[in-house]
Amino acid sequence: MIDRRSLLAAALAGAALPARAAAGDTLRIGYQKNGILVVAKQQGVIEARLKALGVGVTWVEFSFGPPLLEAISLGAIDLGQTGDAPPIFAQAAGSPLVYVAAQEAAGSGAAVLVQKESPIRSLADLRAKRVAFAKASSAHNLTIAALEKAGLTYRDIEPVTLAPADAAAAFARGSVDAWTIWDPYFAIAEMQPSTRVLSLATDIAKPNNFFLAHKTVAAERGPVLDAALDALSGVARWCEANRGEVAALLSKGTGVPLAATRRAVDRTDYVIGPMTPSVVAEQQRVADRFHALSLIPHPIRIGDALRAPVPQNG
Repeated sequence: MIDRRSLLAAALAGAALPARAAAGDTLRIGYQKNGILVVAKQQGVIEARLKALGVGVTWVEFSFGPPLLEAISLGAIDLGQTGDAPPIFAQAAGSPLVYVAAQEAAGSGAAVLVQKESPIRSLADLRAKRVAFAKASSAHNLTIAALEKAGLTYRDIEPVTLAPADAAAAFARGSVDAWTIWDPYFAIAEMQPSTRVLSLATDIAKPNNFFLAHKTVAAERGPVLDAALDALSGVARWCEANRGEVAALLSKGTGVPLAATRRAVDRTDYVIGPMTPSVVAEQQRVADRFHALSLIPHPIRIGDALRAPVPQNG
């Protein structure tokens, strides 16, 4: 199960968290080394949109989702984006977060990787192997889904839980047999001649990404949050039509080589949408999967962490 204290330590180690701003003065956004938020940061579109409301923007970078959501739980940031698993672990730990938007299939830029000369040729070959992934991350869920597809269980592998940078080093030196990871780390590793893609995320599951906010922010600063999300929707539409420029902006903003960034951009669906019934149902399946494996201490209901009721079909 997730350790709240260790996540707090990771959050503090992985980001310089801003001091709490006076209510209404600043929207504090957590981001990772990829995606719409990096583009928005480079373009300054949220700053421009919120200026009319008298609100500034500060940005805090995180290496992966769980520390980002821990920062939301602590009230250190107001809004952020992660993959599917981090909010499930956070909700199970009692985090006051709410889902405010979805990016369907945005986690498709992920894969299970092995070394080129590895004898592992199929997901079934992962039995008794050391598989690296970040705990409570989207890669954690993708690993479990991959095992299910191969007819294996979580007990059939040796999980090695490492943050992305540590996992990259372990994978490169052969300390693990396989590595489940997302872009841009996936794209960087994929370009190494010693790396082979065992299975793409798209051949295993449908990983969604989510925008999440602190419950108090959603309740008390709705117009600010809505303005930021509307600006991000505009960025998403621009990204869909300008992938070459997106790659250049992301590379500049993250320091990831342009060639690797372009790979990641080309396989990303940037469209931002609401928490539809189908998205909620898929996220509930992920939550139920983690509970069935006793990786979260009790069952959770995704509907309890929605900003607004989900519209019903029909």
